[in-house]
Parts: sequence; structure tokens; C-alpha cells
Amino acid sequence: MNKVRIWDLPTRVFHWGLVLCLVGLIGTGKIGGEAMVWHFRLGYTVLSLLLFRLVWGFMGGFWSRFHVFVVGPMAIWRYLQGRHSSPAVGHNPLGALSVLAMLGFILIQVSTGLVSDDEIATAGPLAKMVASAWVTKATYYHNAIGQYVLYALVFLHLAAMAFYYFKRKENLVPAMLLGDKMLSEPHTSARDDGKSRLAALVVFAVCAGLVTGLVQWAG
Repeated sequence: MNKVRIWDLPTRVFHWGLVLCLVGLIGTGKIGGEAMVWHFRLGYTVLSLLLFRLVWGFMGGFWSRFHVFVVGPMAIWRYLQGRHSSPAVGHNPLGALSVLAMLGFILIQVSTGLVSDDEIATAGPLAKMVASAWVTKATYYHNAIGQYVLYALVFLHLAAMAFYYFKRKENLVPAMLLGDKMLSEPHTSARDDGKSRLAALVVFAVCAGLVTGLVQWAG
């Protein structure tokens, strides 16, 4: 068996940081009131994380790069038919589609939150810069559609993990916690050293700075 580093530390921190933020967003959104201050802070953090992941998809560890796991519809179709050539090391074609859908809809949810206005006590920092018709549409999507789309995607994500665990006897969680997989054949290991981790920290700091600057400029 070969021990292969699949998920570098920055990718794992991004993943679990996003999970924690989403849980916090759900909780603060349901509580409302003064908790909305933290709802917005968590939303800004999520936007920073998403920007980081976008950059890290081009300069991160091998298996975290978009060109490695993003495939076309034919590859997904072959995978669904069981005609894929070899077992997936990182994300399989269907898993890659799930990741992209999740990131895309989270970005839409955050973006609509930035321009939402409940006309009572809470408004996104960019709401005053957008036409009222679009603010109304964004608010409706954010509250009545977007969150439920994300609930469905999270459910599918968990269901897929359960399927792999019980049907294929493959536990996907340890690799996202520890970074490594034990594989029967040697594969490329993701770079995950001090320099790459420092680069990730710098990238995230820049992304967080951009989001902070946007919010302050809007305010």
C-alpha cells in the first residue's frame, strides 16, 4: 500500500472552516435580532474562503487544482455508467460536480445576502447600491430559495459519503481530516510543506483584506 497526500492542509482548513461557518450562518439566521451581526461576519468569512479556494484551485496541492478534478459531461456520464477507467484518487467526476455546485450556490447565497434588505432591521452592505427591484429579488432568493438549495446539496453530500462508507466500504472522512489515503498504486502526492502553507496564509489574508475593504467601502 502507498500512503499518498491527497488534501493539503490549506484545503482541509478551508473545508472544515466552511463547514463551521455554514453551521453558524444557519444558527444566527434562525435566531435573528442581534445575532445577525455575527451572521454577516460569518458571511464575510465565507466569501473570503470562497475567494481563497478560487485562487487555491490554481496554485494549491495537486489534487485540489481545478484542472485535475473538473471534467466534462461525457466523463461524468461514463462514471455514472461504471465505465470510468480507474478509481478516483481525489474527487470522482460526480463528486467534482457536487463540489462545484456547492461552491457556486454558496457564492450566490453570500452574494444575495450582501444586497438583501428585510426592510425591518437588517440590510446587506451593498443593498443601497443596487436597484430596489434587484434588492427585492435577492432578498427573496436568499430567504426563500437559496438556503433550501444549500440544504439539499449538503444532504446529497452526506448521502454520498454514507453510500461510499456502507456500499463501497470506503471512508472519505479521514483523508479530509489527515490529508492522506492508502492506495494500492503510487500516485502523485499533493505538495503540503511549510512554503505552500505560508503561501496559502498570504492568499487568504489578501482575500480577507479584499472582502474587508469592500464592506468598509460600501459602508
